Amino acid sequence: MLQTSTLTFLRSLRKNNNKPWFDAHRAQYEAAKKDMENFVQAVIDQVGRKDPDIKDLVAKNCLFRINRDIRFAKDKSPYKSNFGASMARGGKKSIYAGYYIHCEPGQSFIGGGLWMPMPDNMKKVRQEIDYCFDEFSSIISSKKFKGTYGELYRGEDVSLAKVPQGFEKENPAAEFLKLKSWLAMREVKDADLTSKTFVRSTVDAFETLRPLLVFLNRGME
Repeated sequence: MLQTSTLTFLRSLRKNNNKPWFDAHRAQYEAAKKDMENFVQAVIDQVGRKDPDIKDLVAKNCLFRINRDIRFAKDKSPYKSNFGASMARGGKKSIYAGYYIHCEPGQSFIGGGLWMPMPDNMKKVRQEIDYCFDEFSSIISSKKFKGTYGELYRGEDVSLAKVPQGFEKENPAAEFLKLKSWLAMREVKDADLTSKTFVRSTVDAFETLRPLLVFLNRGME
């Protein structure tokens, strides 16, 4: 579980997104960051019992910096109003599919998958889906997966308008071959973030996600 003070800090940061305020509240930031690290480490420790890809990860190396890259952004707010952590083979900058936690009051979610792989790996994953569509379909249509995540994310930002070159438009896997990212996400309410059951529910959700990650990573290998 996360502490209520962590959510309070993030809400305050959203309203006071400037360096003078942040510097004056650095102690609260450090406490909130540590709280997030503790939660992520608890999840890693439990999921890692079954998933060797993440068992040796250290939480502080999985968290993303709170500073925003504003070089090319219209929004010049210097800080993110969330904590994000990526857990995948090789760490947060891994090319492989992995788990993700996003903590932001009112907009939190857990889940994961494979985000925008390089063209050669994207082609490999699509080929794996095409060759093994029955297996892929059984993973994402299982009762447990659908009950946890519903459908894979298919927003316009991660999907082509047409089936990619090399595949027939009538391909039964067409809707999934058009994807540029393969992601499953589950919203988390603020009350759940601070619940004593949050670690357990996150671990359960990640264990449900793992077959998809194994499939995607196998495709790239």
